[in-house]
Amino acid sequence: MHPLQKKMSAEMAGELIQILSYWSTSAIDHKYGGFLGERDFYNMQVPEAPKGIILNSRILWSFSAASNHLQTNEYKTLCDRSFQYLQKYFRDEKYGGVYWELDYQGRPVNLRKQVYAQAFMIYALSEYYIFSKNPLALQWALEIYGLIEKYANDRKFGGYTEAFARDWSNIDDMRLSEKDANEAKPMNTHLHVLEAYTNLYRVHREKALESQLRFLIEKFLNTFYDNKTKHFNLFFNEQWQVKGKIISYGHDIEAAWLLIEAAKVIQDKNLIILTGEAALQIADTFMNEALGKDGGVCNEFNPETGILDTDKHWWPQVEAIIGLVYAWQLSKEEKYLACANSIWDFTKNNLIDKINGEW
Repeated sequence: MHPLQKKMSAEMAGELIQILSYWSTSAIDHKYGGFLGERDFYNMQVPEAPKGIILNSRILWSFSAASNHLQTNEYKTLCDRSFQYLQKYFRDEKYGGVYWELDYQGRPVNLRKQVYAQAFMIYALSEYYIFSKNPLALQWALEIYGLIEKYANDRKFGGYTEAFARDWSNIDDMRLSEKDANEAKPMNTHLHVLEAYTNLYRVHREKALESQLRFLIEKFLNTFYDNKTKHFNLFFNEQWQVKGKIISYGHDIEAAWLLIEAAKVIQDKNLIILTGEAALQIADTFMNEALGKDGGVCNEFNPETGILDTDKHWWPQVEAIIGLVYAWQLSKEEKYLACANSIWDFTKNNLIDKINGEW
C-alpha cells in the first residue's frame, strides 16, 4: 500500500468511528422518536427543530453503509430505528413517495415531492436492504423508483423533472433551496437519481433500470458535461437549454466518481472507459482551479463575473478526496493522491470539531 494511502486510510477509519459514535449518542430523539432535527455549534439540542427527509434518509444510508463496510451488527438498532421512523412518518400512504419535512413531533409540514429526496430514499433503502435483507425495504425502494419513472421521467425531452406537489401534479417553484435556480432539470437531482439507481441495480438487476442508468451516464457525458471547460453545467430548462454558467467544484468532482461507479455496475466496458477519461479531465481541471491557498476546496466560480466563492464547505472536501483517489487508481499518477491527502489535512485542521463533536 502507498504510504499516503496507508496514512489516509488509517486516519479516516478512526474518524468514521468518531462520526458514528457522535450520531449514536447525540442524534437520537428519545422523546418523539427517530432522530433530532438539529443541534447547534456547541452541540446543544435546538428545541422543536423540524425533521427533514434528506437528513433522515442519509442517516439510514450512513448506518447501513457503515454496517456493510465494517461487517458489523453494532448499528443494527439504529438502522432499524431509522427505517421504521421513515416508514411511519415520512411515507405518504395516499400518494406514495416521501414528504420533504416534518415538524419535531413527526407531523408533515412540507408535503412536496422533491425528486432529489425520493432518490435519496432509494439510495438509503437499497443500502439498508443489503444490510438487513428486509424485503419491505427493497419493496419500498422499487415503489419509489416506479413513482419517479411514472411522474418525473420526461417522455418528451428526456431526463427528470425536479419537483412536484404532494399528489405529483406540477408546481411553479421547483427549487431545492433559495440559492438554486428555478429550473426543471438541475444537474444535482440527476446526479442523485444516477447514484440511487446505481445502488438499486446492485440488488435489482432489471433491464428497464439498466436502460435508465445508461441513459443517465450518457446524458452526463454528452449534455451536462462541457467538453471545452471540463465542467458540468448545473441548470437546464425543460428543453435542455443551459441556464447560467456557475461552476460548482464539489459537484464536478462528485460526478466524476459516481459516473464511474454507474458504468461499472452495469458492466458497460465502453462507458467505463469514457467515464474514466472524463474523470481524469475533471480531476486535472479541479486541481488547477478549485483549490484555495489554504489547501481547501473552494465552493463555486462564476465565469461571467469572475468572482470566486472561497467558502470551504465540508462536503466538497470529502467528494474531492474520493474523486482524486479514483483518479489516482485510474492513472497511477501520484499527484492525485498527494492532492487528496492535502485536502484531508485541511479538513482535519479546519472542519473537524474536536471540542463539540462532528464537523
